[in-house]
Amino acid sequence: MEHTQTRQGRDRLIPLLFAVFLIAGTAARVWRFGAVPCGMNQDEAFAAYEAYSLLSTGLDTSGYPFPVYLTAWGSGMNALESYLMIPFISLFGLEPWAVRLPQLIVAVLSLAAAYGVLKRMADQWAALCGMFLLAVCPWHVFLSRWGLESNLAPGFLLFGLYFFLRGLEDHRFFLLSALMYGLSLYCYATIWPFVPLILLLQAGYALWCGRMRFRGRDGLWIGLSVGILSVLALPLVLFLMVNWGWMDEIRLPFLSIPRLVVMRGNEFSLSRIPENAANLLKIFFSQTDGLPWNGTERFGLFYYGTLPFFFVGVYRAVRETVRGVRQRELRPLGFLLIQLAAGVLQGMLIQVNVNRVNSLWTPVALLSGVGVWFLCGRIGRRALLAPLILYAALFLRFEGYYFTDYAQDAQWPFRYGLGEAVNAALAQEGEICLSKNANYACVLFYSKMDPDEYRDTVVYANYPSAFLDVARFGRFRYGYDANPPDPSRVYLTDSQPDLDLLAAAGFTVERYGYYSVAYYE
Repeated sequence: MEHTQTRQGRDRLIPLLFAVFLIAGTAARVWRFGAVPCGMNQDEAFAAYEAYSLLSTGLDTSGYPFPVYLTAWGSGMNALESYLMIPFISLFGLEPWAVRLPQLIVAVLSLAAAYGVLKRMADQWAALCGMFLLAVCPWHVFLSRWGLESNLAPGFLLFGLYFFLRGLEDHRFFLLSALMYGLSLYCYATIWPFVPLILLLQAGYALWCGRMRFRGRDGLWIGLSVGILSVLALPLVLFLMVNWGWMDEIRLPFLSIPRLVVMRGNEFSLSRIPENAANLLKIFFSQTDGLPWNGTERFGLFYYGTLPFFFVGVYRAVRETVRGVRQRELRPLGFLLIQLAAGVLQGMLIQVNVNRVNSLWTPVALLSGVGVWFLCGRIGRRALLAPLILYAALFLRFEGYYFTDYAQDAQWPFRYGLGEAVNAALAQEGEICLSKNANYACVLFYSKMDPDEYRDTVVYANYPSAFLDVARFGRFRYGYDANPPDPSRVYLTDSQPDLDLLAAAGFTVERYGYYSVAYYE
């Protein structure tokens, strides 16, 4: 009786801990949201301006109505983030915090999904461990606070896995799994070959173990799920056919399949596997790629010391999966290994940084949680307190760093001050001359230029190219000679020598963060 009461007391802790972990993870992602990181990255700025253009005119910046893949930059951009931004821009305007909301929402929902996944793979305590590690994970905090379109992929892959596991219990949930996996294709182009691989392996394992049934209503739900996935994948298949030159582009009032200026078809390479694998291993063990928007060397992607838990989690998952395959008995941790293997394969076929192989890091975090649960479970549930307290302390240190030192360090890569500088320049009359570091996507975002005016006036400096440089649009032009300066022009620059020349010529110089505006009164 006493043992039963103790177990019931522990079980009552589970919903409380779930709520605490979810609130703590959400708070870390919401606090000063939109202000840290300050400014805008050029990719999230272009995704946001594309959403603004679609909302305002029904066309993207290249004139395509509702494209399945954006033609931004010349070689394209994943489209789902922009479509998810549209309702928030409609409600709140073209503001940094508003356009980052889709990423925040997906990231917070991912914490709950992580719990749901591991609860069905192991038990509730393993689920709490994995959820907690993801909630306090520096990589996931970084990802959730800015709007890189490809960073939606880990969340939708996790949602797809969650509903797949639910589908094994009730085949109707396969419909939602198909929807999530299908939408993941619009998050990140480099996962296109791997989503079918994941689904084939997951379905094959479930069939081998007799957990997928094709008879009666169950077969109907599976058939409908395949139909949903096929419908979502078809436009992207047509997109590839258009850009491989097999058919003409498609423009319909409600859908476009565009031909890109340049199709980047050489990202996958079998010949570079050794080089790519070495690069992936370096990032994995060093837990950094040196890019300030992906993480920090000070704390790593998952905190240094997590990798031993990860390898224990992999060991546990492999042992269970092998046993399950032999006995034709489903061990759901095998699905996590499938996700992990797909991420590793992706990282070997392309040259990666942290965000280019973002599908890998969620299974790493969850398997690390499995490792914590397995090791501590061998000792006793109370042993879980030690790693949880340690990770909580690391998390508090990380949060203190993120909102102080990192907030300062991120100012330059996120172009701190450019928004204020653009608005100050627009308040003056005359042509606005910009330095190259005032990225044109960010200028479009901050100026809120009418998309029709942009399409009518844009001139490219290097057309055609995979990464187009803009020479001019509207009142803005790139490239100038400040010696001698032209009094009829406004200069927006981060070049101190140019500012010295302009000040010496009698221009008024106003500084905004890393940028300055100079104009002649």
